[in-house]
Amino acid sequence: MNAAKRREIFERFRKANPHPTTELKYGSPFELLVAVILSAQATDVSVNKATGKLFAVANTPEAILALGEEGLKKYIRTIGLFNNKARNIIATCRILIEKFGGEVPDNRRDLESLPGVGRKTANVVLNTAFGQPTMAVDTHIFRVANRTGLAPGKTPLAVEKKLLKGIPKEFLKDAHHWLILHGRYVCTARKPKCDRCLIEDLCEYKDKNL
Repeated sequence: MNAAKRREIFERFRKANPHPTTELKYGSPFELLVAVILSAQATDVSVNKATGKLFAVANTPEAILALGEEGLKKYIRTIGLFNNKARNIIATCRILIEKFGGEVPDNRRDLESLPGVGRKTANVVLNTAFGQPTMAVDTHIFRVANRTGLAPGKTPLAVEKKLLKGIPKEFLKDAHHWLILHGRYVCTARKPKCDRCLIEDLCEYKDKNL
């Protein structure tokens, strides 16, 4: 895909949705971090239901640590892998308090040092909480990037690097959200909604569903 096509794709995304954001509900970088850890292999809807109740009673590292692992599980047991996630969140809260003064770090190295935080989670926090031009390649972005020809790659990291290199800088901060939303609601896995796609004429997918 050439540079002119890539620019036009993001021009259209921006015109349709000038201020995209995550569908996870949060009120601070810490709440976002917890929500993103919980969102692995879970829907944003299910995470929001759990965190709505959790954050009402505990929305700081100190407060969640005070709940303890078993206390935290009561709020998140409807979410997949909740045992492991509870363990990671409690450990992360302890490290945030002991090492970072209770604040969520705004750099990749420190974020990835936290239990349950990999590259994708770190990228979401850096982009959404701190406004950094990162690209968190989840299943939606991986699919859209490959299917459209925007940034083909065999691994999430390969796709991430191609997107960061190929997307014009002015769109980078919001591109992560545009691509996730496009993959979630339009360029869906089993049956893409090509007939209602705003970039259908620019997309290089051969088997369009029109």
